[in-house]
Amino acid sequence: MSSMFASRSNTTSQHSWQKAIITNIASLAIMVVLVLVSLSVGVADFSWQGLFGFGEPLTDDAQVLIQSRIPRTLAIILTGAGMAISGMMMQVVLKNRFVEPSMVGATQSAALGMLLTALFLPATTVAIKIGIATVCAMVGMAIFMRLIRRLPATDYLMVPLVGIVFGGIIDSISTFIAYQTEMVQLLGVWRFGDFSSILAGRYELLWLVGAVSVLTYVLADKLTIIGLGDHIATNLGINREMVLRLAVVMVALTSSVVVATVGMIPFVGLVVPNIVSRMVGDRLRLSLPAVALLGSSAVLLSDIIGRLIRYPFEIPVTVIFGVLGAVIFLWLLYKQK
Repeated sequence: MSSMFASRSNTTSQHSWQKAIITNIASLAIMVVLVLVSLSVGVADFSWQGLFGFGEPLTDDAQVLIQSRIPRTLAIILTGAGMAISGMMMQVVLKNRFVEPSMVGATQSAALGMLLTALFLPATTVAIKIGIATVCAMVGMAIFMRLIRRLPATDYLMVPLVGIVFGGIIDSISTFIAYQTEMVQLLGVWRFGDFSSILAGRYELLWLVGAVSVLTYVLADKLTIIGLGDHIATNLGINREMVLRLAVVMVALTSSVVVATVGMIPFVGLVVPNIVSRMVGDRLRLSLPAVALLGSSAVLLSDIIGRLIRYPFEIPVTVIFGVLGAVIFLWLLYKQK
């Protein structure tokens, strides 16, 4: 009997690995295609044939590619992967499929922190600004996690609804402060995710998001165990509080860097992890690569649509993915188990 159960377990594990490998390969192929399209699309004249000019050390096409297209594409990849992985972490830690950084007050608190820094410490360094925004995001997430403790554990839909209301309150506070201090236009820069201003030298902080994503993969097994329940984590010797605090810090840092660099991009951390979980499962060691790749692909696709739909003008990524993400979110809310 035990050998039969062991055989079934091995078969299930092998099947999960096969599905994960197929999903990761397909996600990588989709992202490669979108990267090539992203590098080719834009207002500035560009052709792949013009990259190599005779008698010129660096052609105009090569300068466009190095100074604008490659930095923008890398920024999109890092942002999409970071926000998708942060959403996956929040869903595992809170044991709820309908949460992501913009639904727990993280991105709104980060924007409020950036606004307060610009108001009271305008001459400070970028690192200090992001540090203050990270602290504000951590405080906002801590308040939200205290609020949902009073909710019934079985009422999964109340958590995102409370998060939306909580984020709206923080947004209202930010708007009031910005209106009183005539900084509404500056606040709009952090509220609407847009990659049109990304050039070489203006996106490098996003590599911090890449480092956080790598750290998340290192902690994947511990996060998976925490998602199974507090008692199971304790019995297996996992320090739940330490991992939980580390996860909050990583999500807060990711949200702050993204908001400070490109602005808020909602729903990426909600939609992508749910799609991947349905295809691969909940084991983070297997699903995180697909989450990162599909998150990058989703933002790349939204950015490409935003560049082409009213060419030569651009529509911010927040608008494109906000519409698509809202539709998918409503579908997830009303879909049967």
